[in-house]
Amino acid sequence: MNRAILAATLAGAVVFVTPICWKQSWAQDQGRPLVPPALVGMGLPEAPPEQVGMSKQKLDRIHDALEQHVADGKLPGTVVLVARKGKLIYVDVTGFQDKDEGKPMALDSVFRIYSMTKPLVSVAAMMLVEDGTIQLTDPVSKFFPTFKAQQVSVARSDNELARMSYISVAAEREMTVQDLLRHTAGLAYGEITVNAPVKDAYAKAGLYLSGVRDYDARDLTPAEEVDRLAKAPLAHQPGTVWEYSMAVDLLGRVVEAASGKRLADFLDERVFKPLKMRDTGFWVPPGKISRLAQPLAIDLASGQPIKVIDVSKEPKNDSGGAGAVSTAADYLRFSQMLLNGGQLDGTRILSRTTIAFMTSDHLGSRIAAPFGPGELLLGTPGYTFGLGFAVRPGGGIAGVPGSAGEFMWAGYAGTYFWVDPKEELTAVYMSQAPSPIRAYYRKLVKQLVYGALTD
Repeated sequence: MNRAILAATLAGAVVFVTPICWKQSWAQDQGRPLVPPALVGMGLPEAPPEQVGMSKQKLDRIHDALEQHVADGKLPGTVVLVARKGKLIYVDVTGFQDKDEGKPMALDSVFRIYSMTKPLVSVAAMMLVEDGTIQLTDPVSKFFPTFKAQQVSVARSDNELARMSYISVAAEREMTVQDLLRHTAGLAYGEITVNAPVKDAYAKAGLYLSGVRDYDARDLTPAEEVDRLAKAPLAHQPGTVWEYSMAVDLLGRVVEAASGKRLADFLDERVFKPLKMRDTGFWVPPGKISRLAQPLAIDLASGQPIKVIDVSKEPKNDSGGAGAVSTAADYLRFSQMLLNGGQLDGTRILSRTTIAFMTSDHLGSRIAAPFGPGELLLGTPGYTFGLGFAVRPGGGIAGVPGSAGEFMWAGYAGTYFWVDPKEELTAVYMSQAPSPIRAYYRKLVKQLVYGALTD
């Protein structure tokens, strides 16, 4: 793959593109402009990496590493964007948007971002907190009375028979909005939880499609989703254990109930349009479907067929936990807004203090995390959880470079982003590779970016 520097003037701003495999001739054949629409209005002025204390030569290693994994059949294709000190310094594209069709990956390719939907919805909820519409201490039953008097499935070990049994006990307190934001509500994911009665209840309720497709409850209406979640037992007493869960799906329903608007509409009006995130939503309209990135048919690591959600049609509910689609450029604007303390291009989404509050430790010593956020996303400890993000409390412990105060999240299909306020750095990695080894690529990109710092 040849390397090139593509420069184009857009509305008075220059977009600087470092090593990419995006072919201008292919773009012209498809009727696309040489600089894809996803980059228009990115709002991040370009700069050579050296100008902001980074090495272009070392950043180029990202392309070399990912290109090799694409060639080996482990990844379909990737898009990587890196910004530092408010400047776009690295753009890289490798591989295929759709390998079966032989279509190269493009800068404006659209990705299923799965759990990277959660930070978007968390921001929406905190906007309502700033509006005075909701409070973090509000019980969820304030919005949905069916969440009163829930039951908790509690494991009991029978040493004599060497088996695990479960009993049902009353919840000691109700789950709150804060619990939803930090995954301490007692909810679970059927795909992850080891609590057998909870897993079974989610499967029977259609909240978990075992053997069909992971993280897809979009065929339920909002009312059905709320009713079925309320009837299922909790996996833990609320406020006692961090367990990754459908909490943000339920948070999306709270946003709808509190705002009186559909989640997609609220986000579009309050977040996507103000930030010029033109390609972010909960489904891909017909005019953009040709830009949708596709996974490989078979995952090389597991040998299993890859099944992803169908985003070509409008869902019955907007899944706040796993339902959105976006581009790398759109998500970089979102992450830069977070890095800027809640504003971008003069448009304020949240206050500086709210961003600082969201990216603080909300687990502390009172909430257990047997399998923590860092272990879930990166296969390493060293992270706690805030309100919508994994948060790094210190420079050490984690088996990947980073800084105290850094925050991040990722998606099931291989997407990943992080924000490092100390280094004034943010990066977005996009792929459609829901493989068991997806954590490897998150760590790979992250360590190569930090290795390129020179100041």
